[in-house]
Amino acid sequence: MALHETNRPAPGPFDDVYTLPVTAGTLPKNRVPEAAHDPRAVRALIHDELGLDGNASQNLATFCTTWAEPEVHALMDECLGKNMIDKDEYPQTAQIENRCVHMLADLWHAPADGGALGCSTTGSSEAGMLGGLALKRRWRDRRHAEGRPADRPNLVTGPVQVCWEKFARYFDVELRQVPLEKDALGLRPHQLREHVDENTIGVVAILGVTFTCGYEPVAEIAAELDRIQADTGLDIPLHIDAASGGFVAPFLQPGLVWDFRLPRVASINASGHKYGMAPLGVGWAVWRSADVLPDDLVFHVDYLGGDLPTFALNFSRPGGEVVAQYYNLLRLGREGYTKVHGSCATSARMLAEQLTGMGPFTVLHDGEDGLPAVCWTLTDPAGSPFTLYDLSDQLRRRGWQVPTYPLPPSRQDTVVQRVLVRHGISYDKIALLADDIREAVGRLGRGPVLHAEPQPGFHH
Repeated sequence: MALHETNRPAPGPFDDVYTLPVTAGTLPKNRVPEAAHDPRAVRALIHDELGLDGNASQNLATFCTTWAEPEVHALMDECLGKNMIDKDEYPQTAQIENRCVHMLADLWHAPADGGALGCSTTGSSEAGMLGGLALKRRWRDRRHAEGRPADRPNLVTGPVQVCWEKFARYFDVELRQVPLEKDALGLRPHQLREHVDENTIGVVAILGVTFTCGYEPVAEIAAELDRIQADTGLDIPLHIDAASGGFVAPFLQPGLVWDFRLPRVASINASGHKYGMAPLGVGWAVWRSADVLPDDLVFHVDYLGGDLPTFALNFSRPGGEVVAQYYNLLRLGREGYTKVHGSCATSARMLAEQLTGMGPFTVLHDGEDGLPAVCWTLTDPAGSPFTLYDLSDQLRRRGWQVPTYPLPPSRQDTVVQRVLVRHGISYDKIALLADDIREAVGRLGRGPVLHAEPQPGFHH
C-alpha cells in the first residue's frame, strides 16, 4: 500500500508568536541570520530580553528623562525620518530648533541686543565640548595675535563630569581639577588663584555638581576672576556647565545669579534630556555673543537660498528630541516647569527628613538650593556594621538603583549615596523608597553582613 506524507503547514498569521521558527532557539548574537523572520516574534523576543534591564522608573542614579507624556511619543514617531542636519529638507524643524535657542537665551538672560548664538546637540556632553572648543580657539587666536606660544592650554574646573576629562584628552588641553577642600562639595572661589595662569583658556563652574547635586557659587567665582584680572591682567572667561541646573535654577531659584547676567560668563551648556524633560538625547549650547565664538569653528551651509551657520561634532542626528523639547517649553511654560520641579524638590526634602530620622546617615544635600535630589553619607563609617555599598545591594533586590561612590579628590575617603528625583517619580514612590531603606538598614544592622563589592563607576 502506498505511503503518503502530509505536508506540515507553513506558519500562518494566527499562529502564536512563541510557536514560530525563530523562537525555537536562542537569538543570533554574532552573525546576521540567513532568513527573514516574522516581525511579531522578533519584537516579542527582543522585548523579553529588554525585560532583563533595570526598571527605568526605579533608576534613581540617572539624571535623564525616563517618563514622557503620550503626546511626546506621538511627536517622536512623526519625526523618525527627520534629520536635523538637513535644514533645507526640514525647514520647520530647523525653525523649531531656532525658537528653542531663542527661548533658552532669554531664559538665561542673554543681553537683548547682544546677538546671542546657540545650537542643539546630542546632549550636554557635546554642548560642553563645543563650549570648550570655543574657549580654546579664542585663547589660541589671542596668543597668536600677541606673538606668544599657544601650545600649552589648560582648563580649570572643580569636580566635573567625565565629559570634561574627555574634552581635555581629545582636544589636547590640560585639565586642572581643583581638589575638594575638607568640608567642600564643589569648587571654591579662593582656590582659583593657585591654578589659573596665562595658559588658562577658561574656568568651568558647575550648576548642579554630578556627585552631590548642589550648585557651585558661580557669582562668587566670577567675582574672583574679576579680582584676578584686576591684580594680574589675566582675562579668563567663565563657562557654565548647567547640564542639569540650567533647567532647574530659572524656575526654583529665579533670584540666583549664575547666567549671562554675569558679564564674565561667555557660554552655557545644558541638557534638554535631563531636567529639561525631553527624551534622550538633546542638549543645548548658548554663547553670549558672536565675538566669543570664533567664526572659523562655524560651518556655513546653504539654507533656503541663505546662509545658515552650524557648529557641531555630529552630523546626522534625529530631529524628534528637539521637537519634543519645544513641546515641553510650550506645554509647561515657566509655570509648569516650576510646578514639576517644585514637586520633585518637595519629594527630595521628604526623603532627606526620613534619612535624617533613621540614625546612621548625614545628609549632604537635601534638595534645597540645588537640584531636586538627595545626597548622604554614613555618619560613622568605621563604626557601622554595613557600608553604603551593602545598602545599594539590598535596595537592588527591590528594584531600586541607588548609586554609591566616593567623592572626588581630596575627599575620596567620603563615600556617598545619591537619589535624583525627576519628572515621573512621585512623592508616593519616594515614600516607598524611604520605607525600603529603613527596612534594609534594619536587616543590615542585625548582621552578619556579606559585604558588597564597591561599584564606584555607578554614579554616572
